[in-house]
Amino acid sequence: MEAGFYWFAVPAVLFAGISKGGFGSGAAFAASAILALVVDPGTALGVMLPMLMLMDVAALRPYWRRWRWRDARVLIAGSVPGVALGALLWRVADEDLIRLLIGLVALFFVAWQLARMRGLVRIRQVEAPGWLGLLAGLAAGFTSFVSHAGGPPVAVYLLAQGATKTAYQATTVLVFWAVNLLKVVPYALLGIFTAQTLAANLVLVPVALAGVWIGVRAHRLVPETLFFAITYALLSLTGAKLVWEALT
Repeated sequence: MEAGFYWFAVPAVLFAGISKGGFGSGAAFAASAILALVVDPGTALGVMLPMLMLMDVAALRPYWRRWRWRDARVLIAGSVPGVALGALLWRVADEDLIRLLIGLVALFFVAWQLARMRGLVRIRQVEAPGWLGLLAGLAAGFTSFVSHAGGPPVAVYLLAQGATKTAYQATTVLVFWAVNLLKVVPYALLGIFTAQTLAANLVLVPVALAGVWIGVRAHRLVPETLFFAITYALLSLTGAKLVWEALT
């Protein structure tokens, strides 16, 4: 990788680690969107998957057994066909289509979160049926495969179940730990992992671990509104640019 790549990769991976460690791991996919601005989408996803897996392992310990196991089990089961659908799409899609999908998912993520904050979208706390968890898992598996962005479907399901802040965080960490494991073999078979992505991973390991460490502590100290305001601004800019590049 050229030196200029790391000017984007270091802050992106640090941000992803902070998100994984303390603010709902779904926002960590912003790192993939940022990297897709400077390298092709496959390279961006190939660099980030091992980093996200490392963050998952680092974040599991502080939230150990604090997750909602019933909900996690249903979401993980649903993610299996979602990952398979993502792999099938990858085989036939070109780089611009993947870039477009990453950009659109980023913009949708921001729009959904803002609509929820303003009360335009209300999530009722009810005991959701199992099939709804499977559907949320399928959507999460698919969007996670093509953009590492499975957060919104999982968030909708967990919030509807009335998960507390810590239980929500712990469950998302567990779910995406499993989903990311499911993606390893198809990523390898599709050639998404390369010598270049491996070399970048070796450089970025300490950055990823530092991000998780900061996130676990910031979970109790930093207002979520500040963190997510920065997240939404980054995703809006990167999402719009990726869509523009894909269409032009």
